[in-house]
Amino acid sequence: MEPRDLSDHSPYVPGRGVEEVARELGIDRSSLIKLSSNENPHGPSPAAVETIREHASNVNVYPKSSHADLTERIAELWDVSPTQVWVSPGADGSIDYFSRAALEPGDRVLVPDPGFAYYEMSARYHHAAVETYELSPADGFEQTAETVLDAYDGERVVYLTSPHNPSGSVVPLDTVEAIADGTDEETLVVVDEAYGEFSPVDSAIGLLDGRDDVAVLRTFSKAYGLAGLRIGYGVVPEAWGGAYARINTPFAANELACRAALAAIDDEEHVDETVETAAWARDHIETALDAPTFDSAGNFVLARVGDGAAVAAAAQERGVIIRDCTSFGLPNCVRISTGTREETREAVTRLNEVLATLDRGVEA
Repeated sequence: MEPRDLSDHSPYVPGRGVEEVARELGIDRSSLIKLSSNENPHGPSPAAVETIREHASNVNVYPKSSHADLTERIAELWDVSPTQVWVSPGADGSIDYFSRAALEPGDRVLVPDPGFAYYEMSARYHHAAVETYELSPADGFEQTAETVLDAYDGERVVYLTSPHNPSGSVVPLDTVEAIADGTDEETLVVVDEAYGEFSPVDSAIGLLDGRDDVAVLRTFSKAYGLAGLRIGYGVVPEAWGGAYARINTPFAANELACRAALAAIDDEEHVDETVETAAWARDHIETALDAPTFDSAGNFVLARVGDGAAVAAAAQERGVIIRDCTSFGLPNCVRISTGTREETREAVTRLNEVLATLDRGVEA
């Protein structure tokens, strides 16, 4: 017996980890600078770490009260009803929840290209077809209503990403509204705001008051530094609230993740430091790197370097782990996460040494 045909499914390609690269190169992991996975260089919120310690002895208990407490706190934060908050194991968990709630076999979803691979993966897991709208490097991967609506053909779910991964472009609220207004009544427009804390654009959650065709994804992985705990959430229209109990995996968000998120959400100092550092590091990369870059509102910068795989491999040999963007369909680009000020300065210095040694064939 074999699994069903999964040949149309492209696996998610994560950034390389410090441990695996250190083992491969036979070096001490402390000599590596990892800027490949858009993680928080300041680590988790100290309040979250302390909370994890306090509640570690309670992991024999299912996370019912902590899940409810986190739901209430997120609802308070965004001034929505608790039934509109779908806590999930990471933002990708919310993508699965939306697929379960919205998709019938044979439905279609519309996703950006390039974009986060899991939009497509989740849709196909639920026997839906996938269509794409193209974002172009020529205009900085600008996300316009015209771009999306020209490709739209009645899809059940339309995904927008603000800030967009891997480019960092954003979707203004009036564009989100124009897209929602231009799609069918039964189409759900999902705005992925995994990097929303870094962006100057207001959250699309504000549009849910009076709309039943927009939903938003958020995560604690990036600005809050809880990527290893896999905790995120979706915010849905009021009309969708009752679906959660029918599609949620029982106790999918674990006790320590819920408790840590509760502590992190109130640690404004940690988030502010994270956002300020990312803004500084973006500016430093864009001005000091010897390669053309794209304007970004995330905690990363996309750079055009010619042969992305070759540059990423050579950078790794010099102790800097960055993301080759071939899996995004951008083989001439690399994505560089923002590190601490010290890490970012040193990484750019080493990357410029790499770029100076390679014939990249790219005009600045």
